[in-house]
Amino acid sequence: MQFDGTSSYVATDDLKVAVNAAITLERPLLVKGEPGTGKTVLALEIAKSLSAPLIEWHIKSTTKALQGLYEYDAVSRLRDSQLGDARVQDIRNYIKRGKLWDAFVSDTRPVLLIDEIDKADIEFPNDLLQELDRMEFFVYETGQTIKAHRRPIVLVTSNNEKELPDAFLRRCFFHYIRFPDTDTMRAIVEVHFPGIKQRLISEALKLFYEIREVPGMKKKPSTSELLDWLKLLMAEDVGPETLRERDPRKLIPPLHGALLKNEQDVHLFERLAFMAKREGR
Repeated sequence: MQFDGTSSYVATDDLKVAVNAAITLERPLLVKGEPGTGKTVLALEIAKSLSAPLIEWHIKSTTKALQGLYEYDAVSRLRDSQLGDARVQDIRNYIKRGKLWDAFVSDTRPVLLIDEIDKADIEFPNDLLQELDRMEFFVYETGQTIKAHRRPIVLVTSNNEKELPDAFLRRCFFHYIRFPDTDTMRAIVEVHFPGIKQRLISEALKLFYEIREVPGMKKKPSTSELLDWLKLLMAEDVGPETLRERDPRKLIPPLHGALLKNEQDVHLFERLAFMAKREGR
């Protein structure tokens, strides 16, 4: 199985190497990078490229590792027993399969996405070590062992909100998605907006990277936000001349709500515009 990217996802050479190394080693691929750099979408594109089913497990702060294996609904079983429901005779009726269970018993080798693992409790990754190593787990309520038919391709994403345990890191192949340079970003834009005017791309990218380099920004705009902004620029028929304008009073870019996502950054640009206006007197 070889990942070479897809027509809808621009994968750099080092990313392709990382994906294929993880597949060869049969280890989870841990992907980090700025939010909006395509970490989650990568799992979808790997599955598409390899014609494999995709199983997604999106992690929240309340997610427990056991939920990825299975959940036993004891409350429902107690209620049904009080109502005389015959289903209570078979405890399997109250076992809900988790995403790892689905991945382990899949007929075709799947891609398993464990998305934003750093959102969960610090012990969450360690609680999955044995299952991801052995590719099996035991269901105590039924006495059965669930073992993977084929080792799934596991992609783990992290936004670096907290450090992951060393024991977990040792079992992963690691890749950091660097923020795309101008050439790569241009290729990404052309994939999403084929036929877009080159002058508009040039001016938009120039302004976009200038915004990212402004000191003191709380949240730099990401790739996904650039794509949203370009979509709005085309919908509103904003031309490259407008983006090229350097009037200090219009330092904040048009439709900036797609790029600046908090009031601190908006105020920062307003202050810069005010200072530029004063200096221009």
